[in-house]
Amino acid sequence: MHLHRLSIVGMAVVALATAACATVPQNRRGRLADPMMNLNDEPLDAYRRQKLYDTREGAAGGDGAAAGGGCGCQ
Repeated sequence: MHLHRLSIVGMAVVALATAACATVPQNRRGRLADPMMNLNDEPLDAYRRQKLYDTREGAAGGDGAAAGGGCGCQ
């Protein structure tokens, strides 16, 4: 009885571990990449927030953007 229960638990673990794996065809990736599923805000709002942060900090860089002098004229 113990071996039967152990095999059922083992099969359940394998089924749960492989259930989330899926290959998505390339023609369906556009549908899955919906902008509503983005974790960030609107792109324009995110840009404005980053510019405000860079200006307030007095420096920029480290994120691949050009460094500015803190005057807001990047």
